[in-house]
Amino acid sequence: MNILAVETSCDETSVAIVADGYRILANVISSQVDIHARYGGIVPEVASRQHILSIVPVARQALKDASTDLSAIDAIAVTVGPGLAGSLIVGVNFAKSLSLALKLPLVGINHLEGHIYANWLSEQKPEMPCLCLIISGGHSDMILMKDHGKFRKLGRTRDDAAGEAFDKGARILGLPYPGGPAIQAATRGVKTSITLPRAWLKDSYDFSFSGLKTALLQMVEQKTDIDEVWIKEAAAAFQDAIVDVLVSKTIQAALDQGVKQILLAGGVAANSSLRDRFLAESPLPLLIPPPILCTDNAAMIGACAFYHLTSGHRDDMCLDVVPSLNFG
Repeated sequence: MNILAVETSCDETSVAIVADGYRILANVISSQVDIHARYGGIVPEVASRQHILSIVPVARQALKDASTDLSAIDAIAVTVGPGLAGSLIVGVNFAKSLSLALKLPLVGINHLEGHIYANWLSEQKPEMPCLCLIISGGHSDMILMKDHGKFRKLGRTRDDAAGEAFDKGARILGLPYPGGPAIQAATRGVKTSITLPRAWLKDSYDFSFSGLKTALLQMVEQKTDIDEVWIKEAAAAFQDAIVDVLVSKTIQAALDQGVKQILLAGGVAANSSLRDRFLAESPLPLLIPPPILCTDNAAMIGACAFYHLTSGHRDDMCLDVVPSLNFG
């Protein structure tokens, strides 16, 4: 089954062609990072207009990369939420148009579920039940996955998501957008004596990073002699605090739930410090997608769609976007 998948939930325009839910024939991603960097964050209206400009060229490039054409496509999949409404609308209407014109099955996919299925695009397939940590700019969710289509949310962020915290922390320290890669680059090889607080939220699998962000801001405001070395050490302390909570709480939840594996997903899962810490401390087998499949991409949507389609899930032309779509 060759699935043409579309992902436009935020600021990446992506079209992929995935065979049988695991083999990537093409995965084209057009990023808008440079466009939004001048604003220090994503401007929704700008993002949706750029999707309109990019979606057709990206789809054509995907077909070219896969050395195929639309006649070889068996189904169309598209992200319906959560995400930016204007961005989602571009992808969903494009996918519906293809489905209608080609008379192909159409399936709408939850963006967060798609992130989990990036782990099915590697040679080693996950074993269930497993614990999935989805960490991105807008989400920090701990999900128990018992089987395909069977999810239960164990924990979530009560305020800032991990990726959002990285962006805000970078802005406080005067580092460029996006904050996650900027902090990772600034802290490479840096050892710090600075300590920042952790919100452990005892007896809960939830996360909270707003207090950490406030502590960093207060520390910067009280510092009179800020130089490049101190900024790097502060960034390292900030990153350590986020990573410490994510790793410790996830491992504890995995042991409590008796799962077979831990899966990481989402853009923050590309962070090298987080990956190294999980690999060093996890007592359970760990799966982490390569960085290109951690950030938003359509291949993960195609992988997820395969299991929806084989279970009989189909959508019609009434399919619409759900910007605040829940999961788990």
